[in-house]
Amino acid sequence: ESARTILLGLNREWIKKQGDFFVESPINFVTAVIWYLRKYDNGRYCTLPHVIEMIQADYDELFPVLNTEPEIQVLMNPFITAYQNDAMEQLEGQVASAKIVLSRLASPQLYWVLSGKDFKLDINNPEEPKIVCMGNNPEKQQIYGAVLSLYISRLVRIVNKKGQLPSSLVFDEFPTIFFNHMDSLIATARSNRVATTLAMQDFSQLRKEADVIVNITGNILSGQVMGDTAKFLSERFGKIMQDRESLSINRTDTSISKSSQLDFAIPASKISSLSSGEFVGMVADDPHEKIKLKMFHCEIQNDTKKLNEEAKGFKPIPKVSDVTPQQVTDNYFQVKLDIRALIEQEVYRLKMAREEIDEL
Repeated sequence: ESARTILLGLNREWIKKQGDFFVESPINFVTAVIWYLRKYDNGRYCTLPHVIEMIQADYDELFPVLNTEPEIQVLMNPFITAYQNDAMEQLEGQVASAKIVLSRLASPQLYWVLSGKDFKLDINNPEEPKIVCMGNNPEKQQIYGAVLSLYISRLVRIVNKKGQLPSSLVFDEFPTIFFNHMDSLIATARSNRVATTLAMQDFSQLRKEADVIVNITGNILSGQVMGDTAKFLSERFGKIMQDRESLSINRTDTSISKSSQLDFAIPASKISSLSSGEFVGMVADDPHEKIKLKMFHCEIQNDTKKLNEEAKGFKPIPKVSDVTPQQVTDNYFQVKLDIRALIEQEVYRLKMAREEIDEL
């Protein structure tokens, strides 16, 4: 799942081609490398930077090393078979796809962040509750978005368990990341007291997932949106019985007629013309706390003066540690040395084992 998340996050075009040979092959290859590092020395080098560096190794050394782990021999079999049969074009197509995509993450700064072991992602652990805040960079949105996707995929699986503290997952600008099975998270996490909030500009940003996500969410809050999203929301809010009155005037008489008919509670034209601070939406309830008026159309009243006074009292976040450029650079080369040493050690061990077999 981690391999799929990071690769599809870096190459969004692959999302539509899941199941294709040259999409599933690099995913299986990265999966094999991740699982090998997870098993090697109790996961000492199981980080994304080490994965990136390991897949850059030569096939002559990499394939024998990976094939020593019984649990990933099935994953490695197609690659080793292609290598033994000199099907190098096919092999390069399988492996190079992963190399090219992951090479975008090869930077000292990302290696520093991704190779750290400062804390675990169990934010709702009763013994060590914590707040994790991750932000993207608009200038490197796709690259950092893939990294955030990986963190989120791991965090969600850790958080979505019974017996933990109530927690909240808030995803602002959700379409900038790739997270598979978000609909499953929304549907199942609520039973484990995990509230999920997705914020986006328009449903169209989610394409195929939008319909599923909107249909299973209980609370919807929307500002001004247009087009299909406005129509979708209007239909979601449904119709109510509304009174109509018409006035007819002619030379001899004036008549007033009144009638009732079903019409959209919040028309699409109303949603597309909302002012700043105006919102429409629908809230969910439960059997113990019924809500009669679930739909709303309201305006947020901000006390700007008090908000500004409160902002003046904010304190800066304390600095946890000072990181020098030299430390970042040293860590970058240390990751490379770790993988080089691992491969040399394992290749040497295999040679010694082969010599012992030959002697016997």
